[in-house]
Amino acid sequence: MLEDIRIESSVQLLVEGNDQRNFFEAFVEHLLLDNMQIQNFGGVDELRSFLLSLANLDGFDTVASIGIVRDAEESGESAFQSVQSSLANAGLAVPASPEERTGSSPPVTVMILPGGAEEGMLETLLCKTFEGSPMDGCIDGFFACAEALPDSVARSDKARARAYLATQARPHLSVGVAAKSGYWDLDHSAFGSVRSFLGSL
Repeated sequence: MLEDIRIESSVQLLVEGNDQRNFFEAFVEHLLLDNMQIQNFGGVDELRSFLLSLANLDGFDTVASIGIVRDAEESGESAFQSVQSSLANAGLAVPASPEERTGSSPPVTVMILPGGAEEGMLETLLCKTFEGSPMDGCIDGFFACAEALPDSVARSDKARARAYLATQARPHLSVGVAAKSGYWDLDHSAFGSVRSFLGSL
């Protein structure tokens, strides 16, 4: 992963994994944002080394802004503290709170998905786009049936997002590639904080 780090734009958006990379590529294109390079820093344990390598690249002085996105998983607070530690280790600006633009040379902004203090991940946000819809009711029915069986899958947001994609024309797509195929409503109000975050970069 580290050998792939490069600087091709003055705005760097660092995301966790290929699903996030594909999703944010679709979102940035949807918003018609220019001059933003999206890089996959890998897993949560790889952000520290990624940032350190990025900050020591030739041309880093051309970077005007850095945005970092990672999932909250079980704790948004712990996820944010982990990002803060990685930023400090690389000698970069350390925001005091998520979605707060901090510092200079370059300024840094961090977003923890799904946003606020909520637990979860990218898929938690995606599930909000069909929440309360007739399809949401069908998915509820599916999981109610499945959970009555031994060794059934937990009703996680990741599973719910995949269940939703199973109803689409190309059900095999990952959630990120599905964004590029137009399967998620990128104008949905659930993405308001994502739009603000990207605009701030």
